[in-house]
Amino acid sequence: MDPFEDLDRRLREAHDRVRWFDHLAARRSSLGRQIREVADLVTELEQQLAKERRDVERLEGGLSAFMARLTGSREERLTRERAEAALAGERLDGQRARLEALTGDLGETERDLAATAGAADDYQRLLSEKERLLVERGDQRGRRLMELSGLMADTQADLREHDEALQAGKAAGQWVGHVLTQLEHARGASTWDMFGGGVFADAVEREHLVTADQATWQAQQALDTFARELADLGWAVRPKMPEVDTRWFADVFFDNIITDALKHQRINRTRTAVAEMSAWIDDSLRTLAQGQADLTRRLGDLTGEREHLLAT
Repeated sequence: MDPFEDLDRRLREAHDRVRWFDHLAARRSSLGRQIREVADLVTELEQQLAKERRDVERLEGGLSAFMARLTGSREERLTRERAEAALAGERLDGQRARLEALTGDLGETERDLAATAGAADDYQRLLSEKERLLVERGDQRGRRLMELSGLMADTQADLREHDEALQAGKAAGQWVGHVLTQLEHARGASTWDMFGGGVFADAVEREHLVTADQATWQAQQALDTFARELADLGWAVRPKMPEVDTRWFADVFFDNIITDALKHQRINRTRTAVAEMSAWIDDSLRTLAQGQADLTRRLGDLTGEREHLLAT
């Protein structure tokens, strides 16, 4: 057995731990940024919800309610304001859930970082040990074997990061695809509604929009994870799902061809934006798969060279 084989193995393992520590440190930084952004958004949505609730309260009692009754528009306006308040509440709940998920990911990352503390010191100690061995033996293969050990460890770490990004991207693609499917169904119901579908078409349309809105929060969380994995590869992206408009008061009070057409346009715009997000994910996955294939070939070349040096 080559005297350097065991030491090379320990060096690769130590180098992997160093790379993993760096990976976790970058992830912690990315999570911190995402948490700050979402916390700011939660604060903004809390203020928006408070405003919407105040609007509802003014119409439920007081001068605003009195004036609205005089003009005969109180119930219509109250229904609209309640719908706006409900929508603001749904968005706030979604962002709070997103913030909770990100905070949980940060806690897990911090624990993993603590578990890998000292990895860099261990790696430097092993490098010094191999340097001493090579000097003592005067082995001509030593320098190239040491280079290959580092190159192989880097390539294997890059392969793992590409695989993690691919898995995260596929998960994000599935959720975005689910949202897109629901919007397709909603668009079909909306088309039907414009040609006289009536209350039943409205109900079907709203059901699909509500389902799409709920799936959007899951899709956003999956995109957050995908963005962090891409950041490990040097991709600076911040994908954001479009909001799904689930307001329904116009369906009840102004159900006519004009409002039906406006709803149809809103659904189409949202569907187009989600389709573009889906296409971006597909393009990213193709690029990642190509990078993974290139790295696999590179690792094979490095492994072959190392085996050749050890066999001579």
